[in-house]
Order: sequence, then C-alpha cells, then structure tokens
Amino acid sequence: MPSATHWIAFALVALGMVITPGPNMVYLISRTICQGRLAGLMSLAGVATGFIIYLLCAAFGITALVMAVPYAYDSLRLAGAAYLLYLAWQAIRPNGRSPFELRELKPDGPRRLFAMGLFTNLLNPKAAVLYLSLLPQFVEPANGTMLTQLLALGLTQMLISVSVNGAIVLSAAGIARVLAQRPRWQLVQRWMMGTVLGALAVRMAVEQRR
Repeated sequence: MPSATHWIAFALVALGMVITPGPNMVYLISRTICQGRLAGLMSLAGVATGFIIYLLCAAFGITALVMAVPYAYDSLRLAGAAYLLYLAWQAIRPNGRSPFELRELKPDGPRRLFAMGLFTNLLNPKAAVLYLSLLPQFVEPANGTMLTQLLALGLTQMLISVSVNGAIVLSAAGIARVLAQRPRWQLVQRWMMGTVLGALAVRMAVEQRR
C-alpha cells in the first residue's frame, strides 16, 4: 500500500484536478442547470463508471508497460507534465469561460444521461492523463506491488471525484448565481488553479527517473 505521505499528496493532487474546470465538470453543471439535480446525478453515475474503466485499464496496463519498456515511466511523466501545463494555460488564458455559464442542452432520458456521462469521461483527456501519467508518480516500490498501489490510489481518486462532483451537482444552480454576481472571484479561482497545475507540471518534469 502507498505510504500515508504519498497517499495524502495524491489525494491533494486529485482534489486539485477535480476542481479544475474540464469536460466532466462542464457537462455535469450544464446538465444539472438545464434539467435538474436528478439528471445531474444520473450523468455523474456514468462519469463514475468511466473512472472504473480507466482504473482497471490503467492499473493492469501501466504495470505491464513499465515492466516491459525501460523508459515508459519517463514518457508517461513528461506527457503528464506537458498536459498539466496546457491545463494551467487554459485556466489563466484571457477570455477563459467559467464552467458555471449556462450551456443549452436538450432534455434526455436516464439511459442517455448515463451514457453521455460515461462517454464524456472516457473521452476526457484530463482523466486519461490523471490515470496514465499522474498515478504512477505516487507508487513506491518498497511499499508493495505496483498493481495494489495503483488500485488503492485509483479508488481514492474516484471517491474524491464523485464526492466533489456530487456536491457541485447538488449546488450548481446556487453557485452559478453567486459567481455571476462576483466575476472577480472567477478570475482569482482561475489563477489559483493555473498556478497549482503549473507548479505540479514543473515538479513532474524535473523529477528523476525511478
């Protein structure tokens, strides 16, 4: 199992990633505001299923890849750093759009809501980078098998993501109204997230290969 230090560090990274606006957050908020909380929660169930698929594929795939290819770890690390820099730029770029701005969506039934949540997550590059590039950074060879640690960290990320996104779904309408009245807070939030992601990208890029 991962050490407590690495576990807490990964939990903080996972929290920072989930509160950074991305396809999942935009879709869940838009669906909730347009169609109500129940629709948002059904979409969230699809998103959670997507995380399960990513976790299983990443846990078994990364384990095999890192053991077979000597420099696979470095490739994953640098790809993750590059994408985090991209996310940082998206957060601070001029004329960036808040995820709480209303996007028109037509009403859909439960099955389609679930499917849309699932495929939004499966096609979300942020989720892919999280599982393929960030997850291995917190595995410690001395603390057990890579597979066991990847599963433990992945389940931690899923719990954080579902909890945070669930809270956002339940309060999306109220948050949208508050932020609409305080545009300056949106700018502060974007710069905070951009700074955190940029710092994490630099740390990953300069880290020595294990």
